[in-house]
Amino acid sequence: MATPGRADRDGAPVAVVTGAGSGIGRATALRLAADGFRVTLVGRRRPALEETADLIGTPDPLVTVCDVTDAGAVTAMVAATDRAFGRIDVVVNNAGISLTSAFDRVTLTAWREVMAADVESVVLVTQAALPFLLERGGSVVNVASVAGLGGDPGMTGYNAAKGALVNLTRSLAVELAARGVRVNAVAPSLTSTDATADIPAEDVAEFLRRIPMGRAAEPAEVADVISFLAGQDARFVTGVVLPVDGGLRAGSGQPPHR
Repeated sequence: MATPGRADRDGAPVAVVTGAGSGIGRATALRLAADGFRVTLVGRRRPALEETADLIGTPDPLVTVCDVTDAGAVTAMVAATDRAFGRIDVVVNNAGISLTSAFDRVTLTAWREVMAADVESVVLVTQAALPFLLERGGSVVNVASVAGLGGDPGMTGYNAAKGALVNLTRSLAVELAARGVRVNAVAPSLTSTDATADIPAEDVAEFLRRIPMGRAAEPAEVADVISFLAGQDARFVTGVVLPVDGGLRAGSGQPPHR
C-alpha cells in the first residue's frame, strides 16, 4: 500500500471515482471536477475514461484502467493517485454490475460475480484509500440502489448485493466516525444510463408508473447528491443512505384510491 503524507501538488482536494467511464460515474467525476477536485478516473475501458477526461478538460484528471475486484490492481491505482496528487480526500464507489434472473436460475458463478463487483470492490477500494482518508478527514460515498432497500422479484442477486452495500455503508460510518471519516450512500431508482438503455419498454413503463415524479433520474441529478454528501456542507452527515428516486420510496405500495 502506498504511504500517505506526501506534500500535495497544488492544495486541491482529490477524489477517486470508480466506474467513471459512463453514467453516474462520469457525471460524478464532472461534478466533482467542477467543485474543484482533482479526480482519478477508474474503470476497465480506457477509451471511455479518456472521453470523461476530455469532458473535464483542465486540470488534467488521472486516468487509471483498473479492475476494482482485483486487490493488486486497486493497490496500484491508489499508489498511482498518491504519485500524481499526494492525497485522497473522497472516494466514490460507483462501479458495479446488475444481475436479473429468477432465483432458481441464478448460478453460483453469477452470484459471486455480482457480489465481487458490487460489494467486494467497495471493500478493496475503501481499504486501500483509508490511510489517506484518515489523514485528510475524508469522505466515502457509495452508490447503492433502491434495490438494496427492499425486495424485488427477479433481482435477488442484485438486491442482496446492494443490500449488503447499504449495511456496509452504515457499519463503516459508525466504525470510522470517531476517526474523522464519513461514509454515506445514495440509492438511485431507475436512472438514464447506458446500463439501463436495454431495459424493455414495457418494464421501463412499469418503473415510471411507480415513481411519483413520473420519470427516470438523470445521472447529473444523482451526481449532485453525491457532491453534497462528499463535501463540507454534509460535514455532520454520516451513515445516511439517501434515496434519489423521485419519491418512489415515499409511497406505501398500496394502489391509488379513486
